[in-house]
Amino acid sequence: MRISRNEVLHLESICRQVRRDILGMLLTAGSGHAGGSLSAVELLVALYWKVLRHDASNPSWTDRDRFILSKGHACPVLYSVLARRGFFPVSDLSTLRKQGSILQGHPDFRKTPGIDVSTGSLGQGLSIANGLSLGGRFQQKNYRVYCLLGDGEIQEGQVWEAAMTAAHYHLNTVCAIVDNNGLQIDGRIEEVKNIYPITEKWRAFNWHVVEVDGHDLRQILAAYTKAIRTRKRPTLILAHTIKGKGISFIEEQVDWHGKAPNQDEYERAMEELEEQEA
Repeated sequence: MRISRNEVLHLESICRQVRRDILGMLLTAGSGHAGGSLSAVELLVALYWKVLRHDASNPSWTDRDRFILSKGHACPVLYSVLARRGFFPVSDLSTLRKQGSILQGHPDFRKTPGIDVSTGSLGQGLSIANGLSLGGRFQQKNYRVYCLLGDGEIQEGQVWEAAMTAAHYHLNTVCAIVDNNGLQIDGRIEEVKNIYPITEKWRAFNWHVVEVDGHDLRQILAAYTKAIRTRKRPTLILAHTIKGKGISFIEEQVDWHGKAPNQDEYERAMEELEEQEA
């Protein structure tokens, strides 16, 4: 996919707005997951603005592409993207984690327009993606299924069962994305339970694997294009990211896995994002 310099700049501006939304939601809620939401911003902005077939006026459109946030705790980034794409009012973002809100602490397809699958229990998303892909095949639909996983999440055994299944059934409409930010709630991935080398493992499971800088929009869009063009096997996009990307005092800090900013931290973060805009 070719993209002009002006388009890149526009998407980068959207990414900064999404980061503002994430931190604003967490500040108001007083809880939530900052690090893994901020690391996935470019991956979702590229997907929802340039790749995914969707219709905000008809969220249940039969032929839409599906997206599964398998690492459901990072829902603030998805909520911001959905709001900015028109699935519900941006003003609803301030209700994150409030009783009765459509925006709960993990995605709920019964409450939130644009959510295809309820998630939260880690390790299940790719299995669901396989089921949706097979369903599309049986119904002779050509929609694609995208599934975002955390790198700590792929320590779960069910992920590898799903990886075998997708390859066995040649599910080329499945595209898994691993947000490889290197940190999970208890520390560095390789110290908690080492999942490296990731690329070699997925290739051994007969997946088409593309490695990208997970904050480079051109690389991300090129990877999505390669996934669409791949036949007879599923694609994994291994996105090398920075946990807490975009906010200096949050980046690479494991304590920010599940932490909300206070007012001073929020204002400091907004200043940094404003400086990046200049």
